[in-house]
Amino acid sequence: MTKNEIDYSEITPELEILADKAKNSVIIDSELYKKYDVKRGLRDLDGKGVLAGLTHISDIQAVKIVNGERIPTDGNLYYRGYNIKDLVRGFEKESRFGFEEITYLLIFGKLPAKSELEEFTNLLGSYRSLPKNFVRDVIMKAPSNDMMNTLARSVLTLYSYDSNADDISIPNVLRQGLQLISVFPMLAVYAYQAYSHYQKGDSLFIHPPVADLSSAENLLHILRPTSEYTPLEAKILDIALVLHADHGGGNNSTFTTHVITSTGTDTYSTVAASLASLKGPRHGGANLKVIKMIEDMKKTITDWKDEEAVSRYLNDILDKKIFDKQGLIYGMGHAVYSHSDPREVIFRSFVEKLAEEKGLLDEFNLYALVEKLGPDIIMAKRPIYKGVCCNVDFYSGFVYSMLNLPVELYTPLFACARISGWTAHRIEELSNNGKIIRPAFKSAQPQREYIPMDKREN
Repeated sequence: MTKNEIDYSEITPELEILADKAKNSVIIDSELYKKYDVKRGLRDLDGKGVLAGLTHISDIQAVKIVNGERIPTDGNLYYRGYNIKDLVRGFEKESRFGFEEITYLLIFGKLPAKSELEEFTNLLGSYRSLPKNFVRDVIMKAPSNDMMNTLARSVLTLYSYDSNADDISIPNVLRQGLQLISVFPMLAVYAYQAYSHYQKGDSLFIHPPVADLSSAENLLHILRPTSEYTPLEAKILDIALVLHADHGGGNNSTFTTHVITSTGTDTYSTVAASLASLKGPRHGGANLKVIKMIEDMKKTITDWKDEEAVSRYLNDILDKKIFDKQGLIYGMGHAVYSHSDPREVIFRSFVEKLAEEKGLLDEFNLYALVEKLGPDIIMAKRPIYKGVCCNVDFYSGFVYSMLNLPVELYTPLFACARISGWTAHRIEELSNNGKIIRPAFKSAQPQREYIPMDKREN
């Protein structure tokens, strides 16, 4: 940068002062939320979600009602009324990949017959291509160190290649959704390849997808320089996509899908907004925090089997003494689940198999020990109304690391799964509502009299 150039990314002392003024002008007294009975974050004080809509697509159950009282139970996740445990058990027993079948179920509301699944899978395969020169002109020319931003930019750019981009009829939105489901793995992986080559100096590999491979297989095929993978690797990645495809409709990115769809805007703008939501570390980026926490633990603790040492580490985390000093054991706790997260329960059995194949059982056993000790340690220090359990993020980062997936792709992989749920929810919103979603905010600012310029104080 030359002497006369301006660095627009610089935070100057003047900006710091202005930022303090801006922040201080909008701090709201937390007691006002109680006074006006405002559901902060659309949550009651006991954590129960405020009902903001109805959906057929998926459901979460983590409590049972006994004599009018809510009793926490083992969690269950349902896709279109089917228990996720039964769905995974079904396609695993028949040695099939499940993501395409689950995508069909989420969008069309029924389990596909064999011929329907074959036809649907072929359709997705036929859509698994990008416009001519798109990779060169859009992805390669502006590599970013954040794949979610590149993914969102690519989605918005696809608008320009669609001659019916603003048509929100159900057939057209379905077509757009299926095409995005098909190309998301390419957009994410090619974004990483561009970043890896141009910013890290690695060799550049751009493998075209194979139409008759599953989404999980194609992800590994286009990512790896040799395109090689084991059946177990593809199977576990497929299950990861299945478990992340949707989650009850109340999560932030899916709610974003409903909110943006209700305005009548196009599919590409809607999906870009949902991607922006998912990018946030409070939503889609949690598994990376788990990986970093465990890596720090491995460096700090000599004997990974020592329960007392692991307990001390976890207590120190909660006391904000070590790691990132945020006081959080990452991968522990969930807004809804208390006894168990069904996605984590399913994942865990496959994680152990993969760890055995990769020779990483010691690492797996450390994860398992944290899973065993963490909830009780949290409850002892911070009594919580509903209990604590591991969530799906606890093991998913470990799985991705065993698959040698770059950390930059962890959240984009989440998006490659959740685009199926977003598509189903977008179609549901367009088919039912017809009204813009417009929540109410209570003003906490008292009214004031106008002050002439010459009478204002600094």
